[in-house]
Amino acid sequence: METKPKILILATLSGGYAGADSVGQLHANYPSNAYILPVVCPSMFSESFYLRAFERGIDGILLMYSGTDCPFKGGAERTAQIVNKTFPLMKEKGIDPRRLRLVAICTVCTKPFLKEVNQMNDLLRGIGPVKMEMAHAVIGD
Repeated sequence: METKPKILILATLSGGYAGADSVGQLHANYPSNAYILPVVCPSMFSESFYLRAFERGIDGILLMYSGTDCPFKGGAERTAQIVNKTFPLMKEKGIDPRRLRLVAICTVCTKPFLKEVNQMNDLLRGIGPVKMEMAHAVIGD
């Protein structure tokens, strides 16, 4: 039996979450293995949050935010800095950096929302579970 990859979506209230709501209003389908967590701003999550999420079995993370339209001064820039600092830490642990994506999603971005979730789902099905990837890095394969 094939297990579905777990996708965590951190969706800002001002962008990604509203975009997800628009998708729901259209009754559009997206993978059921995507879990949406509404957040004020992704900059509130440190690099260690992402690493712990992967260690606990989250296979992919999408940060859906409103880009430079973020209502918090410097929020978009700070989020980008955190993500950029997270990539090398992921590599050190043997985690493919493609598992973490930062995407701008607006309140009515239904097609981009669906595209991002489906692309992440397809990627994760192709590269496999994060736990297996991390185990290979420890073993040295």
